[in-house]
Amino acid sequence: MIAAALGFAAAALGAAGLALVLPRPQRPVRAQGDALVPRSVRLLIAAGWRLRGARLGAPRELEARLVAAGRPGGLGPRELMGAKLAGALAAGTLSVVWSPLLPGRLGMVVPLVSPVTGFLGPDLWLRRRAAQRARQARRQLPALLDLLRVTVDAGGSLPEALRAVGERAEGPLAREWRAAGREVALGVPLSRSLEGMVARLPLPEVQALVAALERARRHGAPLAETLEAQARDARVALRRRVQEDAARAGPKIQLVVALMLVPSVLLLVAAALAAALLDSSGQLLPV
Repeated sequence: MIAAALGFAAAALGAAGLALVLPRPQRPVRAQGDALVPRSVRLLIAAGWRLRGARLGAPRELEARLVAAGRPGGLGPRELMGAKLAGALAAGTLSVVWSPLLPGRLGMVVPLVSPVTGFLGPDLWLRRRAAQRARQARRQLPALLDLLRVTVDAGGSLPEALRAVGERAEGPLAREWRAAGREVALGVPLSRSLEGMVARLPLPEVQALVAALERARRHGAPLAETLEAQARDARVALRRRVQEDAARAGPKIQLVVALMLVPSVLLLVAAALAAALLDSSGQLLPV
């Protein structure tokens, strides 16, 4: 019995440690829509649509968060605010049902913390979506800048080059370039279209690119040289970020190995020793 319990604990710790250490598989980039919204969030949004008839106030910065996250599923601030209220209500209801089964003071703390967790859950999801979108845009920026420079060298204007490169690539940055090129084709000034792109992708690299394009247009500098310099700076920034992420991941991996994988191996050794020292009746074997 002791050996089986130790073996089960070792397997659980080993599986948890491997799940934390191994890299997650990259999901293919899809078009924006309901496929990007998890099912749990979609249920909360459905509840938010029912609450839409009420006058729900939404913070102003909620619109900026939705835009930075790519507005998944076409969400608006009022729908997301309704989803936050629905999440708080659902979490509070579940905590009241399960709190009598919790030991000690934990049954008193959980009903107080659960509504706050349910209310902030959509915000955390939006933050993760925005961070994932920013990572994809940073990875794409150097290669797309090279394509943009080649297209400009071939004789195309900047709006036409933005639309052409955006139509031949995938990802959040390519979508923004494609949208900017189409807006200019419909009569929107290029400067205003680029400002909208910065609002939808609030990254330092994108802001530096837009500022460099504006300076090149104002002073008549060669656009190809500007794009080449921006591509070089984007590669340097991407390499620096990769190195920083690797430096931060090292201590985390060491912590997981020390707290998960090493104890699982020790538990397996303890289970083998317990099985060797105990007979089937649970008594110690004579030495």
